[in-house]
Amino acid sequence: MAPLSWSPDDIGDQTGRVVLITGANSGIGFETARALADHGAHVVLGCRNPEKARRAADELENDLERSSIELLALDLSDLVSVRRAAEKFVAEHARLDILINNAGVMGTPYRQTADLFELQMATNHLGHFALTGLLLDRLLTSGPSRVVTVSSLMHRVGHIDFDDVAGLKVGNTWSHYGTSKLANLLFTAELSRRLGGAGNGTLALTAHPGWTRSNLTGTGAAVGDNKLRARLGRAAGHTFGQATATGALPTLYAATTRGVRPGQYIGPSRVFQLFGPPKVVKPDRRARQAETAARLWEISEELTDVRYSVQAPAPA
Repeated sequence: MAPLSWSPDDIGDQTGRVVLITGANSGIGFETARALADHGAHVVLGCRNPEKARRAADELENDLERSSIELLALDLSDLVSVRRAAEKFVAEHARLDILINNAGVMGTPYRQTADLFELQMATNHLGHFALTGLLLDRLLTSGPSRVVTVSSLMHRVGHIDFDDVAGLKVGNTWSHYGTSKLANLLFTAELSRRLGGAGNGTLALTAHPGWTRSNLTGTGAAVGDNKLRARLGRAAGHTFGQATATGALPTLYAATTRGVRPGQYIGPSRVFQLFGPPKVVKPDRRARQAETAARLWEISEELTDVRYSVQAPAPA
């Protein structure tokens, strides 16, 4: 369990470590990048919008006494972009100590990507699944390393339909979002199982920010009642949600704290996991079903055409 006063001051020196954070130009990803760069890490901002990424990098370089920041063009909703970004990273970096799968979209109107995936499932799960697989060898050869994937309390409303993991059936946007966040947890569970079977020092964990003020809330155009709900959600989040830097604490804890165990889920410690310093929390039971996680992994490999170098351990 995390100490009740855990803060970025407890991160420890990250000098010499290479960190890749997706969606790092704003919100929780930006605050995560700020904290790790401030503690000496070389931080690569994996971002879709180059102008916003450049502004974020400039702000970090101006605000921090020491910073080592790099930009990487990355659109997680497009597998061509994911492969291109991974190839560039591997060509330019001999190590990857921490991969933080942070980027996400939420509440977007139904749209299919160029790969014919529903946008939220593409960005939140399938893109990160592909990116992690393409970078896994760098993680495995970098000594003790970590993969932290950011999920959400909304995973509790998700449901994995093995006949439609890509999300081709038009449905409720929040159901699609919850399913993508449930997929994050199942992905981490199966990745952790495979990494443990391989007997290496790479850990896979998930984190969630609780109720946090973030520009992710209400992303995307909405109409009718959905537009009203989005506006009310944004207003409530900005009024009652915790600061973005506080929302980044579970991610930072999962990425840097000694003593965490494979597959753990880190979230806020107070008021139904909505607020407070980070601690180990328990996900919904559907996120802990090993058979579901293994089947989702197989389908994700088929959809992305990315095969991992770590295999499932043989049954005992």
